[in-house]
Amino acid sequence: MSKPRLRFKEFNGEWDSIPLGKITETITSGSRDWAQYYSKDGSKFIRMTNLSRDGINLKLDDLKFVNVKSNSTDGNRTSLIHGDILISITAELGKIGWIHPGFGEAFINQHTALVRINKAKANSKYVAYLLSTPKLNKQINRKNDAGAKSGLNLPTIKSIKILLPELNEQTKIANFLTAVDEKITQLTQKFDLLAQYKKGVMQQIFSQELRFKDDGQDFPDWEEKSMGELCSTFKSGSGITSEKIYEQGVYPVFGGNGLRGYTATFTHDGFYVLIGRQGALCGNINRSYGKAYISEHAIAVQANENSDTEWLAQKLELLKLNRLSESSAQPGLAVNKLIKLQLIAPTKPEQTKIANFLTAIDDKINNAQAQLAAVKQYKQGLLQQMFV
Repeated sequence: MSKPRLRFKEFNGEWDSIPLGKITETITSGSRDWAQYYSKDGSKFIRMTNLSRDGINLKLDDLKFVNVKSNSTDGNRTSLIHGDILISITAELGKIGWIHPGFGEAFINQHTALVRINKAKANSKYVAYLLSTPKLNKQINRKNDAGAKSGLNLPTIKSIKILLPELNEQTKIANFLTAVDEKITQLTQKFDLLAQYKKGVMQQIFSQELRFKDDGQDFPDWEEKSMGELCSTFKSGSGITSEKIYEQGVYPVFGGNGLRGYTATFTHDGFYVLIGRQGALCGNINRSYGKAYISEHAIAVQANENSDTEWLAQKLELLKLNRLSESSAQPGLAVNKLIKLQLIAPTKPEQTKIANFLTAIDDKINNAQAQLAAVKQYKQGLLQQMFV
């Protein structure tokens, strides 16, 4: 018997600890050999990749379909209905999914358990949210029945202890968290749309399909130039050992993948574009402002007086420089070859207009990303406080 830290004021009773199997109509798992039914369309086929560890909504960007009917031998036991809870029971234990209304005919395979809640005993969406909390996720993973090879059997799932308030409180909690999830979905869509918009407009700008004006007049034609002709600085940073990099410090340390930590000295002062030089993420683009230590794993780039550094950053992001990597075992970019890379470049005034335009979009993307991160963090706090 327990109570949560955060609660709706109209409820005050204790929560009961109950095995999951006591509130279900059925707990089962899917069958094998579904590959024979794969098709381009038909019924949805939910796999572990469609389940989530940070929520209950299914991830449908990698959805497969099967051509099988629910009254068939393989489908009659694993056909999903609204309110069903899905739990991954092999490999990545404890990923969760919840079947929304109007989802349509769908099936699962042997890697996923189907938990169907008795509506008179519990709210299935509440139970799904509860199972998605870090606390319950850890509990599920500790119940590994297969030793070194992760796996859960159905009796173990039935034995999972959950804390239940009265049904009305379950419903109110589920509805409240649903509203938070809807906000997360809206912000995710906003972020995705802004990112797609920027991608499209960048392609138009750098292909010269979209041009800016100089007080109503056309800017001069773009000219082919090497990176060396556009830059005053194009050089790898300096070596630094991990012992000199700290979680807190005066000056940021940038490596090939971005911020590594902080240190007591700096190597560069000003605005630099940073190109990752080594590793799987070589060619990625970061920026450094003010005093910073740039390590040997990044190439520090700064435009000369006839070019704009932010324009270079935007252009280099579009180029996806990792395609120029010289090794598959240990990908890497050579400074002496990159500096000869040919670009079609406008004059500096047009570069600056392009950079300002794209930076304004970046600000909107970053703002949407920050809002999304804040709401996700808010939700995590709710999950910790609204459940026991």
